[in-house]
Amino acid sequence: QVQLVESGGGLAQPGGSLRLSCAASGRTFSGYRMAWFRQAPGKEREFVAAITWNRESTYYADFVKGRFTISRDNAKNTVYLQMHGLKPEDTAVYYCALEGSGPYYYKESYDYWGQGTQVTVSS
Repeated sequence: QVQLVESGGGLAQPGGSLRLSCAASGRTFSGYRMAWFRQAPGKEREFVAAITWNRESTYYADFVKGRFTISRDNAKNTVYLQMHGLKPEDTAVYYCALEGSGPYYYKESYDYWGQGTQVTVSS
C-alpha cells in the first residue's frame, strides 16, 4: 500500500517562504518521477513541479519558475518543494504525486497522491 504524506504547509506572508515535504512509503521510491500539484478553491488541480528519479531533470510551471525549487532525497523517500517569493495567488492545497506513466504535467499520469497540505499566503 503506497502512502504519500505531505507536510510543511501553513500561513505565509506575501514574499515569504515555505518548504513542503512529501514522505513516501510502501514501495520503492527511487526509479519513479515525483511531482507537486496544487488546487485552489473552485479551480482545477494544476501542475507545479516535477523531478525525475535520478534528479537529472526538473520541470516547473511558468508561474513558479525562479521562485520554487523541487528536490528529492531517495534515501529518505522524500520529495521537497522549497517556495520563495510567495504570492496570494499561490494559496492552494498542495499535493505530491507518484508517477504512473504519461506526461509530467498531466495529473492523470500519476497513480498515487497524498492528502494535501494547505498553503495560505496572506498579510
